[in-house]
Amino acid sequence: MAGSPSKQGLGTPGCGAAAQAFGAHGYALVEDAVPAPQCQALAAMASRDEATAHTLSGGTRNMLAQPWCAALAQQLRAHPNIAACLPADARAVQCTYFEKTAHRNWLVAPHQDLSVPVAQQVAAPGWQGWSAKEGHWFVQPPAAWLAHMVAVRLHLDDCGPSDGPLRVLPGTHTHGHLSPTAMATLRQQGTEAVCTAPAGTALLMRPLLVHASSKSTGTGRRRVLHFVFGPTALPHGLQWPTAV
Repeated sequence: MAGSPSKQGLGTPGCGAAAQAFGAHGYALVEDAVPAPQCQALAAMASRDEATAHTLSGGTRNMLAQPWCAALAQQLRAHPNIAACLPADARAVQCTYFEKTAHRNWLVAPHQDLSVPVAQQVAAPGWQGWSAKEGHWFVQPPAAWLAHMVAVRLHLDDCGPSDGPLRVLPGTHTHGHLSPTAMATLRQQGTEAVCTAPAGTALLMRPLLVHASSKSTGTGRRRVLHFVFGPTALPHGLQWPTAV
């Protein structure tokens, strides 16, 4: 399968174009979502707070608890091109910080983001795959429910082809939960889009979109704040740990 840089949704002139690209492909790139000087300040705060947390090797899932991160979530939600792709009642319910460098390097195989954080474990029909990560419960909602959630990945650094950028399979968000075999078949049949982006760009994507990333082969830093937006209320008595 060939991969080539994608410009779908990148630098779109208005809300309608971003929403159209997002609806059709399951992702869109919005340039200048945050000014470059602010990205530098955000990167410094994220690196500082990640260093004080008990984290996974590439970052931490608990950034939304930081006041500066909660304020950033509100800023992103108010951006016209981003707001056009979010449900009216959308709230940020999680933020994960990733930092990929030549020394903190990893690859991610093709997958879908199937789990969401919740405040407590509840017997909820169709919600399965319970796990505990960094002090929070995570669960996999039904695909029909998960299809309405949106991830917003803010690039704090320029992300070029050598920085391990995200690679996505456009349109795969419409297939529901996919087995590894089904994802492999779609990869053989489709064309990957490589989501390179300058600092300050927000990559919007549906969690069910098949995506992957390679190891960094350069000397730069790829720092990303990955927000997850969901509806205000959850069914079956479930609650978000945090909703901004």
